[in-house]
Amino acid sequence: MSTVNQVDADALTDARRAEWQRLDELSRARLDGQGVDELIVRYRAASADLAELKTSVGDSPQGAYLSTILVRARLRLTGASDNILTQTGRFFASQLPAALYRLRWLTLLIALSFIAVAVGTAAWISNDPALIATLGEPDALEQYADESFTGYYTENPAAVFMGMVWTNNAWIAMQCVLFGVTGIWPIYMLVQNAMGLGVSGAVMAAYDRADVMVLYILPHGMLEMTCIFVAAAAGLRVFWAWVAPGHRSRGEALATEGRALATVAIGLVFALFLAGLVEGFVTGWALPWPVKIGIGGAALAIFLIYMVVIGGRAHRRGETGDLLEYEAGTPRLIAG
Repeated sequence: MSTVNQVDADALTDARRAEWQRLDELSRARLDGQGVDELIVRYRAASADLAELKTSVGDSPQGAYLSTILVRARLRLTGASDNILTQTGRFFASQLPAALYRLRWLTLLIALSFIAVAVGTAAWISNDPALIATLGEPDALEQYADESFTGYYTENPAAVFMGMVWTNNAWIAMQCVLFGVTGIWPIYMLVQNAMGLGVSGAVMAAYDRADVMVLYILPHGMLEMTCIFVAAAAGLRVFWAWVAPGHRSRGEALATEGRALATVAIGLVFALFLAGLVEGFVTGWALPWPVKIGIGGAALAIFLIYMVVIGGRAHRRGETGDLLEYEAGTPRLIAG
């Protein structure tokens, strides 16, 4: 394309109009490889035309028109962030379930280990009266088994209680994910909670109230504890990315896993909200126990279907839970 001194804006526009319109068409069309090459060539040519217009006549209607076309073409070349509604839909439909799906087996392993520690602790303490005696005075332990344990679920208004347990559990889940890189914190929290649950179980069993404990924990505990297990699994995945980054640098591995599993932390806030609703408005209510446990089981089933079925579909589409390339930045390519 030749350069003309003191170009006349109208004359240049008439001469290049067809080329500019073709660039505009390309920036709106679905392109193959040849189309992308043509878009790049025409973009560079139109940029030169705009520079000529700016140099020769300054601001002009023709320059504004060409700038609009170039902006659209540049966005097509470099990409643009989706609007918030599109991003939200993609998050819940693809990114979050895919990230959860990747944690399914580690979550199961953590769940089985937690149950083993809790049951083992309860069995060990409940079978030894001397160990029971170290937990407190007999009157205090009996009051805990008969009144305090069940009263915990009804001593506050349902909405207030629901908010308390939701924020507490969400904070625990966040800690498991955020501090998971240490490799210690998630395990420490799980063991601490499992042993605490085991001690409570031992006290309840010592006063023949083990069945009451199970009934009061199951409705909300099925989903609540599953969320905590998922959070711990996410944290340990971040730790493993640091220990064994593969072909990536440790910084790249941590960034990739951290972005993907931060979506888990956000998603668990919503799942724990559902668990909190069950704990606040179902566990302590005067409903038949089959109904309470059925509601808790349904809440867990919804979560597992979302994690395994919807997550599996998203995973098979190539989703990992990470951000798209536009938001995350182009990764470094490695051969082999």
